[in-house]
Amino acid sequence: MKTLSPLAFTLSVCASAFFASSALSASAHSLTAESSQHAWPLSTPAEQQLDAGKLQEMDEAIRKGTYQQITSVLIARHGKLIHESYFDSAGAEGLRNTRSATKTITGLLAGAAIDRGMIASVRTPVLGLLQYKGKIDNPDPRKQKITVEDLLTMSSQLECDDQNPFSRGNEERMYLIEDWVGFYLNLPVKGYPAWVPKPENSPFGRAFSYCTAGTTTLGAVVQKASKMPLPAFAQKALFSPLGIRQTQWQYSPLGLAQGGGGLSLRSRDLLKIGQLLANGGSWQGQQIISAPWIRTTVSAQAQVDEQRQYGYLLWMYPYSSKEMQHPAYQMAGSGGNKVVVFPALDLVLLVTTTNFGARNPHQISDKLISDFILPAVQAQ
Repeated sequence: MKTLSPLAFTLSVCASAFFASSALSASAHSLTAESSQHAWPLSTPAEQQLDAGKLQEMDEAIRKGTYQQITSVLIARHGKLIHESYFDSAGAEGLRNTRSATKTITGLLAGAAIDRGMIASVRTPVLGLLQYKGKIDNPDPRKQKITVEDLLTMSSQLECDDQNPFSRGNEERMYLIEDWVGFYLNLPVKGYPAWVPKPENSPFGRAFSYCTAGTTTLGAVVQKASKMPLPAFAQKALFSPLGIRQTQWQYSPLGLAQGGGGLSLRSRDLLKIGQLLANGGSWQGQQIISAPWIRTTVSAQAQVDEQRQYGYLLWMYPYSSKEMQHPAYQMAGSGGNKVVVFPALDLVLLVTTTNFGARNPHQISDKLISDFILPAVQAQ
């Protein structure tokens, strides 16, 4: 396990601290290599009203395996990085695959394309943008009406549900064929038996159904509209302004970058995406994504269940700690990988894991947050 303190980057490191953490000097070099425009501002837990002792307890519990395979935990408050710990051999420079957290990034790229006039609006039909040349199975005029916003909110009427192994649109079926966009467009329109609310009878007028194939198709829409490969547009519109230089995308057999999951980033860089959301689309004074787009992204657009809502490819549900409820929104991927923003606390945190085979991995990460990070704030 390698743990590093942001304060050590701004203070001279005594010899005992150096030998206590071999990751410290490497991570310090990484931060100083970034320009001041892009590097995280640093602070300490005490300066940002967090209980450092509680965070130390958290790190010790992770080392003991209480939360299984946690690989990193980073915390920022009031826009400053105050806690950074790594629990795998990759350390600060490791690229971590946080799976479906990528979806939120694809949503931001859709916003960047709309900001630039490449896509007219969220109401623009997807098929007109894609200009798909292949034959589309299960023809239905309702397919022509699927909009960008339908993909952003997981509410198109195609039969696609990753949480249902019987669904024709389950993502595991998509990976078996070459054309992932064609896979989505060829799906039939879903039916609504009596026990399933129709869109018009659902909150926000949308029937939510988690669909990776739809977000994959949204990535193709952004690529077509921007007239450049999705990774190139991401680098230009989002990553370069944030100082993110190291990325690793996954691709379909036909060469489409997977906007639905699998993008690997450094933990510190992924945390910047969360801070960008918390800042209303800006980073260190530069407006990268328009504030109106961010406001809509982090506002409820669809109802998932009694506890959870969904924005633009972003989850929303509160956390409980010491009998208090804390509203939050988050990027989330399988294994319990997540970047969580607590607006009222001005707190942004990241948890990365390899708990892909664990039972209820999201609950494991959520418990870590409720057991240690929120109490560290409330202790002050």
